[in-house]
Amino acid sequence: MNTPDIIIRLPDGRTLTLPAGSSAADVATAIGPGLARAALAAVVDGEIVDLNRPLADGASVRLLTDRDPEALGVLRHSAAHVLATAVRELVPGAGIGFGPAIDDGFYYDFDVPEPFTPDQIEAIEARMEAVVEADHPFERRIVSREEARELFSDDHLKLERLDEFDDGEVITVYRDGPFLDLCRGPHIPSTGRLRHFKLLSAAGAYWRGDERRQMLQRIYGTAFFQRKDMRKHLHRLEEAKKRDHRVLGKRLDLFSIQEEVGPGLVLWHPNGGRVRRIVEDFLRDTLVEHGYEIVYTPHVASEELYRISGHLDVFADDMFPAMDDDGDRFRMKPMNCPHHFMIYRSHVRSYRDLPLRFAELGTCYRYERSGALHGMLRVRSFTQDDAHIFIREDQIEEEYDRLLDLGDYLLKVFGYEYRTALSTRPEKAIGDPAVYDAASDRLAGVLRDRGLDFELDEGGGAFYGPKVDVLVTDALGREWQGGTFQLDFLMPERFGLEYVGADNHRHQAVVIHRTLLGSMERFIGGLIEHYGGAFPLWLAPEQVRILPVSEQWTGSAAELAGALAAEGLRVALDDRDTLGYRIRAAEMQKIPYMGIVGQREAEAGTVSVRMRGAGRKQVTMDRADFVRRLKDEAAARALEPIAAP
Repeated sequence: MNTPDIIIRLPDGRTLTLPAGSSAADVATAIGPGLARAALAAVVDGEIVDLNRPLADGASVRLLTDRDPEALGVLRHSAAHVLATAVRELVPGAGIGFGPAIDDGFYYDFDVPEPFTPDQIEAIEARMEAVVEADHPFERRIVSREEARELFSDDHLKLERLDEFDDGEVITVYRDGPFLDLCRGPHIPSTGRLRHFKLLSAAGAYWRGDERRQMLQRIYGTAFFQRKDMRKHLHRLEEAKKRDHRVLGKRLDLFSIQEEVGPGLVLWHPNGGRVRRIVEDFLRDTLVEHGYEIVYTPHVASEELYRISGHLDVFADDMFPAMDDDGDRFRMKPMNCPHHFMIYRSHVRSYRDLPLRFAELGTCYRYERSGALHGMLRVRSFTQDDAHIFIREDQIEEEYDRLLDLGDYLLKVFGYEYRTALSTRPEKAIGDPAVYDAASDRLAGVLRDRGLDFELDEGGGAFYGPKVDVLVTDALGREWQGGTFQLDFLMPERFGLEYVGADNHRHQAVVIHRTLLGSMERFIGGLIEHYGGAFPLWLAPEQVRILPVSEQWTGSAAELAGALAAEGLRVALDDRDTLGYRIRAAEMQKIPYMGIVGQREAEAGTVSVRMRGAGRKQVTMDRADFVRRLKDEAAARALEPIAAP
């Protein structure tokens, strides 16, 4: 009896006829030997699968090689299994947690008695090389729940995961050589296809991200198809270490987080406070110019306020516990929006009043889990660049255009490139889904009308409405969350935010929740890394340091420092120790300009100028010209020096 054939559809519209039971690997072989050698996985009817998975009749198949972006995730997931294989060979009793591919690589969590040492990481990487050399095939098998429990009877982490599978859910395991894991896949054909990888670090990680559970040991690594890409990535990681805001924050005396104060609570030192004040003053002045009203609200409020807003229903786990005052319960505010709503409804508003824009640099408090805290980038107390814009429904498109223009201006001032994304309804959304989805469609229309090539983030919206996210790219090519503009029909209904229309009837307002820069902590932490601590002149805590060659020229140097200060420049006079020591100290502090004054400069009314990053090079300038050029550079908020002749 002949085996029936199946028809396979290719991306270019062609079809292939193959025997039933054929796989994507057979498709590659049918097309040509070169593709058969290069193929790593396949996209079958929209799903990425292993090459050896049998195909159904009529399946659409696209083969993946190392030229396809989707293949990199498959490679990295496979690298995680190679890592686990090596760990199990070196530490046979290690419990196996999760091992996914992530944006820049992969990780695997292990339940082991002690944290991994650097020597162990080196040994594990060497054993991974042996696993690759062995070229074990990745073999997929479907098993029953009972069989899976027997296979993983010695691993409590896997047994817990198995208990969560729904009845009827397909359970698959993958084997590569001696290692067997519970896994959905897909994987590359064999371990030998993994050539360029590197283990990067080890850290503690709570099982399932729950700080109440046991601490596992996580090993991070990365993998690439091309050696040059891995070298480029590793170089970028080294640069990132040099720019780490926690390291630079200490070296430049910008901020600290101290155990006696508490985790996730930032202390701004004078230098950091100066940078923050400059950013905040610039932001406030810009907002006032764009029609915003500055408001201030308290740090705590009655719990009832957050019950009305819905935060207690969907956000309680991220809020600090309630404080009780004779039966009245208060919470530290997690967000500013309910407070702004109360200001709005303190008066009857007319349609002529709208748009009404309330802005606040308001301090909020979130109970971030200790394992998630990270310097200034993930904290428990933060000051949010926050605003709420109250509009009529017919003003939505115009107001979003204004917001996108303003966000574009601000990010260019700080030297960021960016892209936009539209985040749609999440599972925890409250209110009418049809209203939410209609709001998403309107925001998509705004972005399309501006010609923006935006990404769609399905399910990434706020619980009360969709949002436009601005994602900024820093000097190392890393992406950070920037501004976010959230459209809200729900909160106005909950809080009774109304206006009297031209028809003399009451109508419900629409609210846009918006932040342009995010929190000051996260934004300035990001700026430190973006600039590598070398702030442009207008943001630098100390803009110029005046250095007399010796004590006898201190008076002349002080006159120059006074002239700079009189023009509003942040200047310091340093006459300590030797000149070489003082120059080195200024370089270490990344001060944009040094002005050196000796006999020649004092007699001629000049100054020898050293610019940051110029090495030993000095230029002699007329003092008045030097003051004027620095003043102009600061006023222009220039990102690059313009003071050199």
